[in-house]
Amino acid sequence: MHIALESPDQPEVIRLIAELDAYQDTLYPPESRHALDLASLKQPEVVFAVARNAGGQAIGCGAVVVNRAYGELKRMYVHPQSRGAGAARKILALLESTAASLGCKLLTLETGPRQPEALHLYASCGYERRGPFGHYSDDPLSVFMQKSIQG
Repeated sequence: MHIALESPDQPEVIRLIAELDAYQDTLYPPESRHALDLASLKQPEVVFAVARNAGGQAIGCGAVVVNRAYGELKRMYVHPQSRGAGAARKILALLESTAASLGCKLLTLETGPRQPEALHLYASCGYERRGPFGHYSDDPLSVFMQKSIQG
């Protein structure tokens, strides 16, 4: 498995993002979904990582939007057939280290209560629950978390 910073504007990565959207459509109503579109993922303040299997196929992705006050994790996803091999942890580690190298000291995220695997991953990687941040409001279908990181 290989994890690297790449552009989200690649056909197989776009397919991964579409899979994530389709999955989340089954879990949450539109007003409780806070996804970034492709144009937003291509902005200069966004760092985007892709996991590839031994054959070079994109199997997972994730992003961090680096702001002055904090970074926000977005679009974390690993294809179901590729789960269990540590791709999500490796994507997360690369995003954290890259954000830290850019001066970010705090990473935040919003996920949902109907994604126990994601909640477990983040908690096991040191993320703690917190209240809403940024433009988010309190929503029973949102779980907010954060982790301090060092550069």
